[in-house]
Amino acid sequence: MAAHTGQFSGRLIVDLAAIVRNWSGLDKVSATALTAAVVKADAYGCGLVAVGLALSKAGANFFFVATPEEGLALRTTLPDAHIFVLNGLPPGAATLFTEQRLMPVLNSLSELDQWLQICLQREESLPAALHFDTGMNRLGFRLQEASIVKAKMEETGFLPQMVMSHLACADVPGHEKNRTQRAIFQSLMTHFPEIPASLANSAATLGGRENHFQMVRPGIALYGGRAISGRPNPMTQAVTLEMPILQVREARTGETVGYGATYTLNRESRLATIAMGYADGLFRHLSGSNTMPGGKVAINGHLAPILGIVSMDLCVVDITDLPEVPSPGEFAEIFGPNVSIDSQADAAGTIGYEVLTSMKGRFIRFYRDEDGTLVQA
Repeated sequence: MAAHTGQFSGRLIVDLAAIVRNWSGLDKVSATALTAAVVKADAYGCGLVAVGLALSKAGANFFFVATPEEGLALRTTLPDAHIFVLNGLPPGAATLFTEQRLMPVLNSLSELDQWLQICLQREESLPAALHFDTGMNRLGFRLQEASIVKAKMEETGFLPQMVMSHLACADVPGHEKNRTQRAIFQSLMTHFPEIPASLANSAATLGGRENHFQMVRPGIALYGGRAISGRPNPMTQAVTLEMPILQVREARTGETVGYGATYTLNRESRLATIAMGYADGLFRHLSGSNTMPGGKVAINGHLAPILGIVSMDLCVVDITDLPEVPSPGEFAEIFGPNVSIDSQADAAGTIGYEVLTSMKGRFIRFYRDEDGTLVQA
């Protein structure tokens, strides 16, 4: 992997065409259900505006963000998109939502009352979604509040765009809790028979059509991450992170690597120091010791294990077995075509979601367009 002229920091390469292909594939899986796109957390670290624009051009019309600020950023780029805000309606934000045509996912009676008040003021049923908690204990109306919600709707003439909930164990399709939550949700929908329903995230979308209802809302699968545990991942990886090699050095048997001397070399070794540490999103749990293997990176397509504790700015990898010795300035792949997001997550004891959304370090984001050209963000 040759050095790049004028490029001294790392680079995060987002393949927008791959994200579009993933969305199109999920749209086929969802069949008659509408396929939205979850672009919260800066589109899982990939860039809210660029990803939103690419998906909109591909046919996506419905988007989910977490916060009003994310909604406003997306609205600037997509003036005609339908944008739901998952975290609900903050106190005093109703006017902002209506002016910017953001749709709150209402999670409580107080949020509903605030929304109904502005609906009455404007003498129209402004679009919003109702979120019911069917087993997460996170956000959402309690099930016993369904009759209260329905009574308020009938009293004011409010008609929500959608009723939704969220599965706690969708990544394990056979989990009993999925059946329980689906049954609760289906029972809940008898209170709202004419309103579209949504239950499925990425895992539930791939897990079976019984989860689809009228809209699916995939997130991690759009970006190539694994949604379902224990199954091959059918999605195309869309993100590559490359960081520069700073130094290549020889080290002797019995010498130690990194803070705490947690790794002692058991052979004559060649080591490469890479300009990435935990300040850049490389988890310390990827550190490798003599008793616990850590993560791996790829250099020129060959895997190299991380040795010693990952430090703030740096990590060290073993390149003794590589067929060619890299030079300073060449790049190491932290994840990409040779090291998947999920293999890195598995090594760190976490999930691909956290790997992607933690990448906020000292690197430049690039987008790969359809002809393969890299364009700096």
